[in-house]
Amino acid sequence: MTLSSVLHDVLQFMATGITDLSAWQVFLYTMVVTHITIASVTIYLHRHQAHRALELHAIPSHFFRFWLWLTTGQVTKEWAAIHRKHHAKCDTEEDPHSPVTRGIKKVFWEGAELYRAESKNMETMAKYGHGTPTDWIERNLYTKYSWLGVVSLFVINFVLFGVIGISVWAVQMMWIPITAAGIINGIGHYWGYRNYDCADAATNIIPFGILIGGEELHNNHHTYATSAKLSSKWYEIDIGWAYIRALEMLGLAKVKKLAPAPKFSHGKLEADFETLQSVIANRYDVMAKYAKSIKHAWKEELEHLKHKAELEKRFLKSSRKLMQREPGKLADAHHEQLSELFQHSKALETMHHMRVELGAIWERSHFTREQLLQKLQDWCTRAEASGIKSLQDFSLRLRSYA
Repeated sequence: MTLSSVLHDVLQFMATGITDLSAWQVFLYTMVVTHITIASVTIYLHRHQAHRALELHAIPSHFFRFWLWLTTGQVTKEWAAIHRKHHAKCDTEEDPHSPVTRGIKKVFWEGAELYRAESKNMETMAKYGHGTPTDWIERNLYTKYSWLGVVSLFVINFVLFGVIGISVWAVQMMWIPITAAGIINGIGHYWGYRNYDCADAATNIIPFGILIGGEELHNNHHTYATSAKLSSKWYEIDIGWAYIRALEMLGLAKVKKLAPAPKFSHGKLEADFETLQSVIANRYDVMAKYAKSIKHAWKEELEHLKHKAELEKRFLKSSRKLMQREPGKLADAHHEQLSELFQHSKALETMHHMRVELGAIWERSHFTREQLLQKLQDWCTRAEASGIKSLQDFSLRLRSYA
């Protein structure tokens, strides 16, 4: 073998590695392996470890743990602890990565740095890191040598693909910091739509949770944090849930918790204790449906409001958005604007005040069940006597909760 042939073989190896794949094949490989990483994060770290929404058999559990060590260097205890603290202190100064308090640019571009800083907080680890793996391989490899996995992956990618393998490795290293730390923790608390008025600013980025494993449905998750399924509307897709169901059918997973699904007993003449219990358990669904009723009431009142010369188009547009907001989140200036609006529409004023009263039913924990039921029945009676069709229709639906 001549020197020139050896040099040729070396250059060939550096160019294509041992696989000799085309650029498109390397691209498809990269998309597949990064998706496996996303699936590992959402199924193992998020739904299984952080929220205990499902149980995993040892086979997928160990595979996910190994894969995350190899592709992210992620320590299970650190991820679970920081995420649990995020939920406990969501969108406050103590939240490790909230764009509400730290700014969207900071969280989007420096989300991974925020995570690393919080991982050094021993108080966070001690308080929120309970129940995560502490076996021999975790202590002596995954945690102790968390860096070794990503170094090993660098070598593997280089051997497989040559120089381009370095780019594949770089994409794998950036995938979670960008998608999870940046997009979900950043944009997921900054922009998107909301099915439910949960206590924080979490949003659903898009209804199709495919690229980031279903984590795009962040508002749904923050509303029902311990649910193994993140989609709630018929048109929403949670691909992570599809994988969990597949694992469950294979006997490799067991779902422990799902978001409550409201049941109805149509034709009920009066709300009873069963109704009260169901309304409280499904309060997010109740308020989401009430928000739709407000939309219908707004449409009915809009023609009347348009003819008010003193009400500008911009005022009406912003007022419509304020009517959709949870009353407790309105600033003083917002209340003043709504007060001006209500001078021209008693129907909208009634819809707003009835919403406040309805929300107070499950906030008054010091009341007895009998007192709460009486308040619910009184609310329904006044709603159905209001003369506002949207409110009447909502009340009929409310007392059918079972």
